[in-house]
Amino acid sequence: MKSIRRSLCILALMASLVALAWFIFGAGERGAFVPPPDKYVVRILRDEWGVPHIFGKTDAAAAYGLAYAQCEDNWRGVEESILTARGLLASVKGQDEAKSDYMLQLFKTREFVDAKYERELSPELRALVEGCADGINHYASLHRDKMPHLKLPVTGRDIVTRTSFTSPFFYELQRDLEQWMNPPDDKLTANETETVDRVDLKGEMVIGSNTFAVAPSRSADGFTRLAVNSHMPWSGPVEYYEAHVHSNEGWNMVGCTMPGAPLIFMGHDENKGWCHTINRPDLADIYKLEVNPDNPNQYKFDGAWRDLERGTAHIKVKLWHFISWTFKREMLWSVQGPVARTPKGLYAIRFAGYGDIQQLEQWYRMNKARNLTEFKDAMRLLALPSLNTVYADKGGNLFYLYGARIPVRDESYDWTKPVPGNTSNTLWTEVYPFEKLPQATNPPAGFLQSCNSTPFHATSDGAPDPAAFPKAMGIEKQETNRSRRAQALFGGDTSITREEFYAYKHDKTLTDQSDVAWNLDKLFKKEVPQEPLLQEAAKLLKDWDHTVTKENSSAALALLTGWNHNRRGAWLGKDSDPVNVLRQAALLLKEHYGRLDVPLEQVLRLRRGTVDLGLGGGPDCLRAVYFDVSDDGHMLGVGGDCYYQMVEWDKEGRLHSEVIHQYGNATGDEDSPHYSDQAPMFAEEKLRPALMTEQEVREHLRREYRPGEFSGAWYRQ
Repeated sequence: MKSIRRSLCILALMASLVALAWFIFGAGERGAFVPPPDKYVVRILRDEWGVPHIFGKTDAAAAYGLAYAQCEDNWRGVEESILTARGLLASVKGQDEAKSDYMLQLFKTREFVDAKYERELSPELRALVEGCADGINHYASLHRDKMPHLKLPVTGRDIVTRTSFTSPFFYELQRDLEQWMNPPDDKLTANETETVDRVDLKGEMVIGSNTFAVAPSRSADGFTRLAVNSHMPWSGPVEYYEAHVHSNEGWNMVGCTMPGAPLIFMGHDENKGWCHTINRPDLADIYKLEVNPDNPNQYKFDGAWRDLERGTAHIKVKLWHFISWTFKREMLWSVQGPVARTPKGLYAIRFAGYGDIQQLEQWYRMNKARNLTEFKDAMRLLALPSLNTVYADKGGNLFYLYGARIPVRDESYDWTKPVPGNTSNTLWTEVYPFEKLPQATNPPAGFLQSCNSTPFHATSDGAPDPAAFPKAMGIEKQETNRSRRAQALFGGDTSITREEFYAYKHDKTLTDQSDVAWNLDKLFKKEVPQEPLLQEAAKLLKDWDHTVTKENSSAALALLTGWNHNRRGAWLGKDSDPVNVLRQAALLLKEHYGRLDVPLEQVLRLRRGTVDLGLGGGPDCLRAVYFDVSDDGHMLGVGGDCYYQMVEWDKEGRLHSEVIHQYGNATGDEDSPHYSDQAPMFAEEKLRPALMTEQEVREHLRREYRPGEFSGAWYRQ
């Protein structure tokens, strides 16, 4: 044992010396990647909320400034985005990230990017992502202490790789990957799923999204209105960051982006705006391969044996302090795609987004579109493997698209199960074109809603007809509580005022068909034991009015009892017996609050640094707040409503927009005053004006500078 400890100490000392040498000699890298002053002409204007307004001479210059500003506010998140693109997360964060690094290699994402970068991406998009990379390089070379794991230079290919790799996970590819590696007899489909749980690549919950649009014909004042209200985790690799980018080449967007991204993913300019919500068509298929009994590395395809393509993944994993180990794992591919060697045999998987690299190209064209025609042209690229989109513009136009790269399948096969991999009949190579996807333009009803539900109820008059779409497309048929409430509120009001539009967005009602009500109904069908605590709790729940307002004194018990915490591995683990769930919820409230009828805002909290605020809302309501239960008995918000916009154009096409972020725009800088400065407004469901013009920005200006003009935090200067 002494010799082992001595060896470990020697290894640790050597690693420390190597790290010290890197730090000393790496100082020569400081400033080595600062671009020439005339390459990117750009200014960053920070307003009173810390939001960066990027004014660039060109689109590439604006992307460069956007990347630099992101690094100032969330350098760790940007660094991790590049590590993800390089398959190096586990080398920094440990074995929990090894699966991500393995999948990047198995999906050949970087190989596809290298092969297609020059051929499939426009010169304009390449300039944009290379400008973004240069912004990261500039900041990282001046702040090696903040981004120590980032080997420079970052390239445009890194930026494209990260987006190409992560985009399929928005339609829950990980669910199909789990079934592929552990093949079941049947494959679940979206049509068979009643709930809308969303899990991102890191295993965090991303449950739901909302967007609504109202045409002048349905507004009391003739305005066009749009709610950009996508839901994400409140922290982590896909947290939202607000920015405004403006270039002299016709790009002027305010909205949200994610760490390390070169453009706006959702938001608006002076002419139009859009929001995405997650959809879940059947976009992945599992194939049972017929293996050669004489050669385990061959499979039959159209009557002939073929060799599996083989490779080895090299995954560097941090084990202890500076000690890492590179693990090796087999990689296999068939004509269908990646292959898993399982106890049941060889299984291949084929999925939307595999080999595609044009996602940023489509988003860039959406950013630059000046009207509905140009926006639809951008959407026709179908580079995004999934996502609903709701669009509105100053001309009063509304548009909805159930976007997805849905395979054109042979309908003689049952695609809800693994299909035979020995025939080209199951090898789909085409996807349905834009024109064949569910969509609606200027529906007669004058409103659109998309809340992670079936496209067939996107509006009350003019929605897509389900009979027009083959079953093999795997389009969802389920509703969410949010979609039901949106249909009732927007569809039930033919003269919607601004105040009503805001009120509907913040609605806190759970219908009888919601998950919470459904689970409580299961409880009421059982005989509740004659225990005083349980009888008191049952009465409180039976009297509950199904709202989750701040002051509601039954809502906390209802959410603790009725929301399926066990799906998230939270406080109840796998125990889903309704009576025991009720008992545990009641005991928790009694222990920490001394009563069961606690106002919701005392239990449901937003915590950020020293900020601790009460909230209204809850899972799957239009004021969406998803939570985890803390050790001190609070329901702590972790996702749901986050950065969102309320956008409107008046009869003359003039823009008014308000926005809010659940925390603040310094998403990764705990020392910044903007780490949590928007949280009190968010908790009160108040919004602030979005600033679109330079004149508006200068009226609220706190600092103006060029990237690299000073060291340290921008807000301290």
